[in-house]
Amino acid sequence: MQVKDVANIAIKHVQDLFEHEQITNLGLEEIEFDYSTCEWYVTVGFSRPWDYPQNLAALAGQPKRSYKIVTANDNTGEVIAIKNREVMS
Repeated sequence: MQVKDVANIAIKHVQDLFEHEQITNLGLEEIEFDYSTCEWYVTVGFSRPWDYPQNLAALAGQPKRSYKIVTANDNTGEVIAIKNREVMS
């Protein structure tokens, strides 16, 4: 698979999976290929409604983001895992 293909698969998968949460700011963050397992690791970031500031002092700030690592098989394009990517604050 090409990088662009796996990025589109990962973004579409996250968009579909989290549709009920009305995510916004969906975007590609990182892509890595593991030659030993023939798997792609694609980090996708997004915001959820509760990530937006709720008080007036914070309204000018940016919403928090969640990050998910989507693992996809290189041969089939099948998404085989999604897990949280821990972010240091």
